[in-house]
Amino acid sequence: MYDLVIIGAGWAGFNAALRAKELGLAVCLIDSNQIGGTCLNYGCIPTKTLIASAKVFSLAKKSSNFGIELDNPTLNWAAIQGKKDKVVLQLKQGMQSKLRGIDFINLPARIVSAREVKVDGRIIEAKFILIATGSRPIQLGQLPFDAKKIISSDDALALTRIPQSLLVVGGGVIGCEFASLFSALGASVAIAEKTPTLLPTEDREVSRKLETIFKKRGIKILTEADVCSLDLENYEKVLVCVGRSPQLDGLGLAALGIELINNKIAVDDYLKSSLDNIYAAGDCTGKVMLAHYAAYQGVVAVDNMVLSNKRKADNLLVPSCIFTDPQIASVGIKENDNFVCASAIKVQKLDFRGSAMAQITEETEGFVKIITEQGTNRIIGASIVGPLATELIATLTMAISCQLTVSQVSAIIFAHPTFSESLSETIKN
Repeated sequence: MYDLVIIGAGWAGFNAALRAKELGLAVCLIDSNQIGGTCLNYGCIPTKTLIASAKVFSLAKKSSNFGIELDNPTLNWAAIQGKKDKVVLQLKQGMQSKLRGIDFINLPARIVSAREVKVDGRIIEAKFILIATGSRPIQLGQLPFDAKKIISSDDALALTRIPQSLLVVGGGVIGCEFASLFSALGASVAIAEKTPTLLPTEDREVSRKLETIFKKRGIKILTEADVCSLDLENYEKVLVCVGRSPQLDGLGLAALGIELINNKIAVDDYLKSSLDNIYAAGDCTGKVMLAHYAAYQGVVAVDNMVLSNKRKADNLLVPSCIFTDPQIASVGIKENDNFVCASAIKVQKLDFRGSAMAQITEETEGFVKIITEQGTNRIIGASIVGPLATELIATLTMAISCQLTVSQVSAIIFAHPTFSESLSETIKN
């Protein structure tokens, strides 16, 4: 009998397995797909690798601004895809090496009782079971995926050539990243979003700034759009990015009586399902569908199974990172949140045009916005659109987590000239 059987080898399951191994548990990790789950194989890593190549191409095209003459930079899409596959393989091999001492089964699994998992006709017994099966792209009824004309984000990563024209349905994080990517690579891109703005969960000023930048680059923005009214014949490919849904097929949850809410596994504050020794972590819980939050949940779930000091999985201070060009990142309260309407706050903002490093690198589009609470002067939120936003947000996440005040952050010496000094300059405005 194993101490723990984990179903799903994505970021939640993988980190849970490592934590269980650290605690001395006998662990079995099961996944019918590949180690690394969506993040490594179909999400974070391959998309960001392609985005990195697109960034280099964009820089090459404006190299003369830096005194470097390059004759007509051209794309080699096959080589770009090869680079992506190499990065994924290297990281996968690294993950596999960390799993030494953990049994890995690469087959489908079904939970048949509170302590039994069935794999390939045999029963595996466990004291605890962790469900970490991740999510999959949501399919629209009027635009079913066919992997040819109507494609998912998974399909987009496997394209053998860059489409001449692309309609992205959904202006959220995934849609905006792909729109930015393929536009930089030369495709004619349009985004259709049903709400009034792109990135509807982000700061409104950030969303408007991204729209302005996209339009300057020739990306067509269609907000408050009805997908049924769009002429799909105008586009070579239609990429549907309207969110993700928990992947729960074949697990046998209904027969077990595990409670689901809107097709998400219902868990308590300690990540326990409606059955005492079955826990869930990651996208299948539908809490915060981000890889770094999934990893956090996986570790917390394992701790709560075996440690006497239980802890709630209640840390919602989760940085959001969007790898468009320019990047976008946010954490904590946003200016347009309901909380802000009922509280006394101070909003401070710095345009990257005032940053020496932004001028040096010619990345002046965007700004830093920091929100502080009146009275305490503690930093409670931040939004950034601009260069290295996804890196800069870590400092502000730490500041909010440690409940630092404006004066405490202002007292820190930031190196000059750097992008990071923009954070202290913002609160000195």
